Amino acid sequence: MKPRATLSPALQPKPPWSLAFEAIGTTWQIKLYDDVPGEAGATLTAAIHRRIKAFDQVYSRFRTDSIVTAMATRAGTYTLPPDADALIKLYHELYVVTNGAMTPLIGQSLVEAGYDANYSLQPGQLHELPTWDETLSWQAPKLTLKQPAWLDFGAAGKGYLVDLVSEVIESAGYHRYSVDAGGDIKIHTKNNLKVGLEHPDDPTQIIGVASLSNASLCGSAGNRRAWASFHHIIDPRTLASPRHLRAVWVSAASTILADALTTALYMAPASLLKPQFEFEFCLIYDDYHRESSDGFPAKFF
Repeated sequence: MKPRATLSPALQPKPPWSLAFEAIGTTWQIKLYDDVPGEAGATLTAAIHRRIKAFDQVYSRFRTDSIVTAMATRAGTYTLPPDADALIKLYHELYVVTNGAMTPLIGQSLVEAGYDANYSLQPGQLHELPTWDETLSWQAPKLTLKQPAWLDFGAAGKGYLVDLVSEVIESAGYHRYSVDAGGDIKIHTKNNLKVGLEHPDDPTQIIGVASLSNASLCGSAGNRRAWASFHHIIDPRTLASPRHLRAVWVSAASTILADALTTALYMAPASLLKPQFEFEFCLIYDDYHRESSDGFPAKFF
């Protein structure tokens, strides 16, 4: 779960148009800093909801009718929408860089640990994961599963959906906006907006403020979605949830990259990831000491 990066009203100007709703298990807040006529607002709202629904019907492992759920029961070749190419290519790149630690095949471990479609939260025995090459073959737009597998795109999927919703907004002619999906934030504005960084142990406090204009910011921590000995991140090498970090924040040009790297940094040091990707980061370790890259756009208290 995210340690919230919060676009609170106290930290930003009031927008002319805003939209708040629940979808894919989280709260969305969308704000446009241009005037939106009433009928145009209704049209944009409908387009945003259609985009989210279409994405969820492909990638959610919590829906019985999704393509990902079908992949868990039968091998074969599945035709995915055009948006799959960027998502799967990023996962494969991170899989290679982290030597298999960052993998969509982690869905099996999450289900076995109890983070399943029914949210049973009753851990069973976890098994070693198969490799990418043993299981997956990607030739856009077709993903071939050589054996059934629970795939999980949660490490990057919500951030990617923020980017896709932003494309819907821009295609409607609006270019000054913020999209916040449960702490995965994309800001496209002329002037910086202030974003509060939530204390990893106390959601009522912030420990710093980031300033962003044309960038994305995502965070991750194990303090909310936790059960038994697990939280929402499981390392496939140890079949356990990492405990050396309390919180991670990443800023990048795209929300898909920022979101994915908040998980990857639990698996690999920044020194390994930095040569491959353009991003800034802040890590809060278990003993509360902080490590930040020089360009991370925040001031801490």
